Amino acid sequence: MEMIAIDKELQSKTYPGRGIVLGKSKDGKRAVCAYFIMGRSENSRNRIFVEDGEGIRTQAYDPAKLVDPSLIIYAPVRVLGNKTIVTNGDQTDTIYENMDKQMTFEQSLRGREFEPDAPNYTPRISGVMKISGGNYNYAMSILKSSNGNPAACNRYTFAYENPQAGEGRFIHTYAKDVNPLPSFEGEPIWISIEDDDIDVFTDKIWNSLNEDNKVSLFVRFIDIETGTYESRIVNKNK
Repeated sequence: MEMIAIDKELQSKTYPGRGIVLGKSKDGKRAVCAYFIMGRSENSRNRIFVEDGEGIRTQAYDPAKLVDPSLIIYAPVRVLGNKTIVTNGDQTDTIYENMDKQMTFEQSLRGREFEPDAPNYTPRISGVMKISGGNYNYAMSILKSSNGNPAACNRYTFAYENPQAGEGRFIHTYAKDVNPLPSFEGEPIWISIEDDDIDVFTDKIWNSLNEDNKVSLFVRFIDIETGTYESRIVNKNK
């Protein structure tokens, strides 16, 4: 696998859908998390990210235009002790509740599967970051239909111990922009994280997303020694 700059990877795609980036800053001092959403329908585009405790949630920008909230209104990011959970759906709550009962990340998702949005069957992508005693590990998951067949759910979990400075992984929902939308394939993409400044990194991702389809972006840098963090939210709707 070849490492690729995140901005170049994003610029090569018109509609990756929703995406999660996890990794470590170039100086090795901070855990890096990014989550973005895109939309092609008016309902999907009618959203913003807002702060919700230590995490965030999606919210209708214009409540009068909200049609179906079931798959678009959720908490993408929640914090459970020293764990930061980020997902593309309400499985955030499932992971939070089950890990709070001492289940593993993988076990927490056993009762969930891809979204029921035929014919796309959008995969559920999830990530969890754990920071403890100056150590940092993360894992990512994708639950998807079997090559578009909803009769079977394929489950993949990828765990990254002692991630290296200036590197990360990127997973998103759709492989390419066609109809129906095919699910992401393979291992999360190996990306370079070339920045130590959260604002530079945020701008790089936001400016690399397709202008017509991007909706919102969340970025968080967490100090690996102290656990303190800073976050950024960018919404196209203002």
